[in-house]
Amino acid sequence: MPPAPARWRRGGRSPVPPRLLQRALLVAAFSGAALVLLVLLQHHHGHKPPNPSTASRARAFSDELLDDSPPVERDPEVGEAALAGDGAGAACATVERMGEEAAGAGHGSSERASLRVREMIRRHFELQGAERVRTLPANEFCKQGFVLGKASEAGFGNEMYKILTAGALSVMLNRSLIIGQTRGLYPFGEYISYTNQSFTIHEIKHLWRKHHCARTYGRDLNIRVDIFENPPETNVLCSDWNSWKDPIIWFDGTTDAVGIQFFLKNVHPRMKAAASALFGLPDSLDARPNTFGELMRAIVSPSSTVQAAVNWALKGVNPDIVLHMRMLANKPVRARKAAVLCIKRALQICSIKGTPRVALVSDTPGFVKEIKADISEFAEVLYFDYKLFTKTSGLQIVGNDKPLDFRSRDWGSAPRWVAFVDFFLAAQARYAVVTGAHRRVGTTYAQLIAALAAAYRHGQEPSGANFTFLSSVHSNLLVDGLSTQVGWGHIWNRYAGPLSCQRQPHQCALTPLLPPAWWDSKWQSPIPRDVRRLLEYGVRLSNTGEVDEKHLVSHCRLRKDHVKRYHVLPPYKNPGRT
Repeated sequence: MPPAPARWRRGGRSPVPPRLLQRALLVAAFSGAALVLLVLLQHHHGHKPPNPSTASRARAFSDELLDDSPPVERDPEVGEAALAGDGAGAACATVERMGEEAAGAGHGSSERASLRVREMIRRHFELQGAERVRTLPANEFCKQGFVLGKASEAGFGNEMYKILTAGALSVMLNRSLIIGQTRGLYPFGEYISYTNQSFTIHEIKHLWRKHHCARTYGRDLNIRVDIFENPPETNVLCSDWNSWKDPIIWFDGTTDAVGIQFFLKNVHPRMKAAASALFGLPDSLDARPNTFGELMRAIVSPSSTVQAAVNWALKGVNPDIVLHMRMLANKPVRARKAAVLCIKRALQICSIKGTPRVALVSDTPGFVKEIKADISEFAEVLYFDYKLFTKTSGLQIVGNDKPLDFRSRDWGSAPRWVAFVDFFLAAQARYAVVTGAHRRVGTTYAQLIAALAAAYRHGQEPSGANFTFLSSVHSNLLVDGLSTQVGWGHIWNRYAGPLSCQRQPHQCALTPLLPPAWWDSKWQSPIPRDVRRLLEYGVRLSNTGEVDEKHLVSHCRLRKDHVKRYHVLPPYKNPGRT
């Protein structure tokens, strides 16, 4: 057998041809440049840490199932993985870091912006409210425009956002507000009173006939409907709604804080300016107003019987801090422990003297009694005991408490009217609202509690700038960062993408009162599902949330307004026409 070539002998050396050496140097240089470019791109776009191992995922999943086991406050492995990326130049951030960026530095600015919006709303209803508009002469009334807010009686938070969205749109478009009724009843009308500055469809029909608006002024009474949940047809981004001549506009399908804020990206300057005046600039989260809180303060209030129940529970003293926990009939230990830690954090932030008063609100009454034992060690605890109330108060709250099957887990085992007493009880918080959950933190119900509580405090002494909204997120919800916190109106959805660190410990994060609708600020990034969904609206979104403005303008140029109308009264037919 002939000897092997020298380059394959153990320890042997052979001279490298100059051409091969030159190629090797070129390849090495090219590889180095590519590596530097890749690092820069990852730093710019926010590199998502590698997925946890199969073993760690299995361990986290088993922890979720075995919540009755003794909780571990901070798993060293979890803490190191989460906190390693939380410094300067980090590729991801914890929930607490994101909260500091979103709501931590501008409480005073937020209060000033909220009081400015409060004055906007007051002036709007002074000019466009029913009290004035119904007294206008025929020639002026028949020119009037209206916005319809219509809700059913499903989840309270989602349905209330429909009413508040209509109120916001009426301010933006200088139109009067109509609150829709079903068979002559307002949504949740047994428990909520609505402003007398709003109309009903029944009253508008009466006044339209009385003033002969169709016959004399040629204006048929119809509704132009725009369905937000239908991306190919909604005009929320591409149309100037100020130019619409229809008497009534109904912006349907806005079940959260996001729908109306889509106007912040509308391609028409007037619409964008009107939205910005009401909601603030999307890239200045810490100075944005508490818009929905101010709208609630102006539009709704508890019914007299619900208010009496709230007073019965409070016994003359408002709570310092309120904890809302959405548990869906679950009672995990880790969620409870994270919530207690967050209450203690709220006490530190608010510098409350003496024994604090903490009110508990939950969709799972049994959970309230369990967590009460933990909090009673350092605070006075109160909650609405509806069974004791019905036995001792002498008051009777009537209403349809038959549970809706598809919402039964949302409402828990208590009668539905208890949710309204809990809501207005929680809105009396003096210093802070803490939201926590078994699976998803910061529901629409919790958002509105915090928003209304802050609106009650803003403009008061001491300054409402000290009011704090906190999210308690237990570690099991953070195995994959915030990616499980999904949903358009979810308060943490804009932070759920690749910039959210995985495997974080329990978090207690400052939370904006106005949930962001876009990904314009630091540490915000979309999940792939939202990137795909925004494309349906004509918005090309990068992995880190930047909007391709040119693509949106081009999309709007190519599409035509989608028009859907319903006649409220039959169109007037001029007998002189053939």
